[in-house]
Amino acid sequence: MSDTDWQDGLPDPARAYLEGRRLDEVECIISDLPGIARGKAVPASKFARQKHFHLPDSIFYQTITGDWGEAADEHEGFIERDMILRPDMATATAAPWTGDWTLQVIHDAYDRKDRPIPYAPRNVLRRVVQLYHDQGWQPVVAPEMEFYLVARNLDPAKDIMPMMGRSGRPAAARQAYSMTAVDEFGPVIDDIYDFAEAQGFEIDGITQEGGAGQLEINLQHGDPLKLADEVFYFKRLIREAALRHDCFATFMAKPIADEPGSAMHIHHSVLDVETGLNAFSGPQGGETDAFFHFIGGLQTYMPSAIAVMAPYVNSYRRYVKDQAAPINLEWGRDNRTTGIRIPLSSPDGRRVENRLAGMDCNPYLGIAASLACGYLGMMEEIRPQKQFRGDAYEGGGDIPRVLGQALDVFDGAEALHKVLGPEFARVYSIVKRTEYEEFLQVISPWEREHLLLNV
Repeated sequence: MSDTDWQDGLPDPARAYLEGRRLDEVECIISDLPGIARGKAVPASKFARQKHFHLPDSIFYQTITGDWGEAADEHEGFIERDMILRPDMATATAAPWTGDWTLQVIHDAYDRKDRPIPYAPRNVLRRVVQLYHDQGWQPVVAPEMEFYLVARNLDPAKDIMPMMGRSGRPAAARQAYSMTAVDEFGPVIDDIYDFAEAQGFEIDGITQEGGAGQLEINLQHGDPLKLADEVFYFKRLIREAALRHDCFATFMAKPIADEPGSAMHIHHSVLDVETGLNAFSGPQGGETDAFFHFIGGLQTYMPSAIAVMAPYVNSYRRYVKDQAAPINLEWGRDNRTTGIRIPLSSPDGRRVENRLAGMDCNPYLGIAASLACGYLGMMEEIRPQKQFRGDAYEGGGDIPRVLGQALDVFDGAEALHKVLGPEFARVYSIVKRTEYEEFLQVISPWEREHLLLNV
């Protein structure tokens, strides 16, 4: 095969991007536990000749700070085995912000016996989706991505500030759905659209959210693995678009005090593979047992999964009353104060929205954990609590409030571990506890201000 013959099999957007041009480089990437793209950039001619490449499995033991969790097999020690990484060419897409003609390709991780690496995030999601398929179900998701555009911040000791808009004024808060506010970020949004088009991604809409400089991008519903790939790619393209305009894009759950946090709301439905119909709706359009069991699964197992959907100490600052984030797992119809919302829809479009997941979570793991909870509910035929009516913020919280507590609940969730994979659960817990212990060594400004001379 010549250096260019393999390009004939690329997805249409990638081929359109390269039409009449010579491909220079291919970025071979994989998501680690935090969702950071790891891998290698290779010349296009080399990529054409290689069937796989190698990275050490220790990339999945690395914390967000660059430290290492002692997550290697306890019987073999920390020997950093090489994984075999094979390209999924269906994920090949442009990297349109680069100075030359570059493609990105997501790879899948296997061991030397050709078994999927169980703690690779994409493999975790694929495992959960397969469990649905084994029951004759096709899960469908639609993620919503919230994020902030903020002024450049090079000093971690300084507060995060909103970016300057086109008017020369800082972005204003409490302007949800304002088109004028969206226009303030016009140049950045234009680049986001251009990059997304070059990569073949369809944006369902962009809106201004309630925070200063906070935006939301909605994606079309579809296959969970494909949508997780897109969120993984989107995080990178949004950051690159922001950098072109002298600002940062952040997916941190709560970057600015007294402003709403950023969520990754996940809409769920399940199709019957045999009929192609929505399993949440019956022949006459009514709600089915599967619909209620899915909600029951979320209510029962989400406390155990919060450590995956809210993976950092900062994540728990989102769960504050009256700050556009849930504090409990009540469910309600068209009620944005509940953790589980049933949006208005036709019977064909009936779906369940999980409002707990933060935008700081790994998209593969966040979607996998949410699907796992719904799957367990359907398999165990769990009935949900009574529908909540009214303001759910008036009720009590029933989710973990700090990462340490969330990890304790996660560690005891054997049923959830079986769905996500016991080896993933083991490695994930070790890595997150390493991060949490490192955080506990940091003394905050609040402690110095209020405790230094007063206690």
